[in-house]
Amino acid sequence: MLLWGSNARETHPIFFHHVLKGLRNGARLYAVDPRRTSSAQWADLWLGIDVGSDIALANALGREIIAAGLHNRAFIARATTGFEEYRRSVAPYTLEYAERATGVPREAIRDLAHAYARADRAQLCWTLGITEHHNAVDNVLALINLALLTGHVGRYGSGLNPLRGQNNVQGGGDMGALPNRLPGGNAVEDAAQRSPFERAYGVTIPPRNGWHLSQMFEAMERGDLTALYVIGENPAQSEADLGRAVRLLAGLEHLAVQDMFLTKTAELAQVVLPAAASWCESEGTVTSSERRVQRVRKALDPPPGARDDIDILCDLARRLGRDWSRPTAEDLWDELRRLSSWHRGMSYQRLEALGGIQWPCPSEDHPGSPFLHARLWQDPIEGPRAPFHAVEHDPPVDRLTDEFPIRLTTGRRLDSFNTGVQTGGYRSPLRRGETLDIAPEDGWRWGIADQERVRVVSRRGAVEVPVRYDPTLRPGLAFMTLHFQDDVATNLLTIDATDPKSGTAEFKATAIRIEKIDAR
Repeated sequence: MLLWGSNARETHPIFFHHVLKGLRNGARLYAVDPRRTSSAQWADLWLGIDVGSDIALANALGREIIAAGLHNRAFIARATTGFEEYRRSVAPYTLEYAERATGVPREAIRDLAHAYARADRAQLCWTLGITEHHNAVDNVLALINLALLTGHVGRYGSGLNPLRGQNNVQGGGDMGALPNRLPGGNAVEDAAQRSPFERAYGVTIPPRNGWHLSQMFEAMERGDLTALYVIGENPAQSEADLGRAVRLLAGLEHLAVQDMFLTKTAELAQVVLPAAASWCESEGTVTSSERRVQRVRKALDPPPGARDDIDILCDLARRLGRDWSRPTAEDLWDELRRLSSWHRGMSYQRLEALGGIQWPCPSEDHPGSPFLHARLWQDPIEGPRAPFHAVEHDPPVDRLTDEFPIRLTTGRRLDSFNTGVQTGGYRSPLRRGETLDIAPEDGWRWGIADQERVRVVSRRGAVEVPVRYDPTLRPGLAFMTLHFQDDVATNLLTIDATDPKSGTAEFKATAIRIEKIDAR
């Protein structure tokens, strides 16, 4: 088991219970993370990587696997394309170069390469530590290369697992809440995949991808986006470079927010639509990280004034001239099943009887799919081959200098959730408020005491926050969360440098300096 940029014990605790079961059954755990997190402390080997050097490490692992003759030649020949280009691209990434670029000892890199390649079954899991970078997609492609190189994909117990950061993120994407996809993963720009939806909806769907969130903010800045409808999101506190985000949201001609909380984003809105809590006040489905669709059953009525999202959206459609009547959640699900081959065999009755089904499930007699990409092991394979992608190391945009010598990385803690809207109103014995976590050696060197209040400054803004000594951090690395934005607006510091392919901002790599408040 390889956890890469994932503190799963705190951010995916249910999943981590399964990891611990695997360890008790004899599995080995490797952790790649800048911090020696509570997850890494369970690992057989922790690779303390410098923030933003993931591609250098992944390419060095690939080079070592090839040099040792541990790559799966038969699988590569039958199921992949682009191997020779990949081999050439990783050739410069020697163990010595990777040690300099990543801070990870070459012996540890070699150990991981051989263990991963020799394993009968291996899972490579990642999360925001990989994707919240200016080159997020290339980071992911570098990890996919390793799975293709070793054949650790498309087999039970082996594969790639991007751990989802919030409940039902997978389901939201599957339902088409992506700028380039219609429900069931159908591509917006593919006429053959788009046309069934046009026939079902009776409209012409624009044959071009929409804007992702970062592009929306760019469009606000240009004046091309003047009205925004936000459902269950709090960008006024979750976006990087928070000052810019709030300025652009406040400058819209019209902002509507639909949420179960009066968030900071909702406070900026002209219209707020109070919504029901979908996990207990609505009927529907939820999809887990393993693509398992399960039923959600209404247990409570929403409080007065709050309404089911379906009712709100249908009333809004009626005001806009389209009468969608009063569909139930099951009616909408059956419409999805007619349009999505992934979900066609998942009736409510089957979901009830089987306790959930994993897509793709193309027919009523299909059992669902416990794992993906088994087709790659067929001879000849069914469908297209899986491509290698040659990607190169590209350091963080916010460079360290004498003026900003400290690398700040951000993340989450077990007791809180994202911007704290859902958890901040409830007490927890684990919650201790926001701190700037630093290595004790840094505190001693800079003359900053544990619990001392300091000013943290980046190229975009500044916040005041108490210091906390954290022995799991290496010198030169600091850590904060985004859970307490009302008290400490961490995202005033973070950079909005975004990945051009995914639109993800580089939350994980900010350059800062620390100032003593009493010295100002």
